[in-house]
Amino acid sequence: MSAPIIKHKNCKHNVCFLFLLSAMLLFHSFAPLRVAFATSTASSRNVQRDTALSPSSTDDSLETSAKSAILIEAQTGTVIFEKNADERLRPASVTKIMTLLLIFEALEKQQFQLQDLVTVSEHAASMGGSQVFLEPGETQSVDDMIKCISIASANDASVAMAEFVAGSETAFVDQMNIKAQALGMKNTTFKNCCGLEADGHLTTARDIALMSRELLTKHPQIRDYCTIWQDSITHETKRGSSEFGLTNTNKFLKQYPYATGLKTGYTSLAKYCISASAAKDSLELITVLMAEPDISSRVNDLQRFMDYGFSRCALYEDANTDPLPKLSVSHGASESVALSYEGSMKYLDVNGRDLSSVQKELSLPDSIEAPVQKGDIVGKAIYTCNDTVLGTVNIRAQESVERANFMHYLQLLTRQLFHNSCYSIYGL
Repeated sequence: MSAPIIKHKNCKHNVCFLFLLSAMLLFHSFAPLRVAFATSTASSRNVQRDTALSPSSTDDSLETSAKSAILIEAQTGTVIFEKNADERLRPASVTKIMTLLLIFEALEKQQFQLQDLVTVSEHAASMGGSQVFLEPGETQSVDDMIKCISIASANDASVAMAEFVAGSETAFVDQMNIKAQALGMKNTTFKNCCGLEADGHLTTARDIALMSRELLTKHPQIRDYCTIWQDSITHETKRGSSEFGLTNTNKFLKQYPYATGLKTGYTSLAKYCISASAAKDSLELITVLMAEPDISSRVNDLQRFMDYGFSRCALYEDANTDPLPKLSVSHGASESVALSYEGSMKYLDVNGRDLSSVQKELSLPDSIEAPVQKGDIVGKAIYTCNDTVLGTVNIRAQESVERANFMHYLQLLTRQLFHNSCYSIYGL
């Protein structure tokens, strides 16, 4: 037997009701709007422990003969130890960390390729100090130039690359100083790209840690170069072809099992400097030492700093890949909005906490008032360990939702009435 057909009754009443409700909604659409729950501002960003370096209390038990020093964890930037970290000093060849950073940024922007050839100028070939004896007119690949800078700390290769990237060393140094300011290196002034002595060429241990962290975390391929112990390049000049050996200036690579880099420096005025990196398990540490009296002191202090950091620190990470619930939207063109985490959570513990007991709690309202802009902060993920808040990560709206107007309500009402009518007539 076919389903009975039920006629829709009180059609006139439905039309009257629709007209009356539409009028009420039209009046409502012109009513003052309430302020949205949250708006996105630059100051709202709040990923705890994933920010620039900040001062921390020093530990008297960790002594060093360096005039200035700092120990940080690379992923979070957390300062574990510091000594006179903001004193402006001569960096010597540690300067080349910024030179390498700008080279890798240019590679990332595809300004050139690793196999592209660099022609050595008279100016570049005239550099003294550490060098690989490049000759005017000689060409080397970008890849080999990076090796010369990373392994042999070559001043001539550094200047040749500076000219290749920016057109001149002066223009390149301008880029170095602009990048330093962008990274928050408040006490740094570069006068050249290789670290040769120059009046006013100064930086600090904290600023070196900042640029070292940027290089290591944004361009991890640098490890493929600065961990090479020995290599060679081939000189092709008018006198013919000759091989030139490269040996790493960073002896720490052979003296510490977890060493991953990064750059040494020495002049008679700067004394022995280094920005060293080491990785063990999920931790990577950066130690900067400036004005050490000799190589032995530099190596001994590095080993103690790294051992201290690895024995004391533990890193908690949450990539925040778990799905988030949709959030209800009041008076919106859509009934809900999709959410996303602002980023991952990284926390460095130096107090021996059991990080396996970390709890994550979502703090979200029951609903949010329209309009909603994509990127608005609507809540946060809160991380606690034994009732201690370790940090938070903002939760943001993944899309925009307009405030509902008369037409939105009319369409919604029409669909609802149509659905009710179909249900009454056909039992759908």
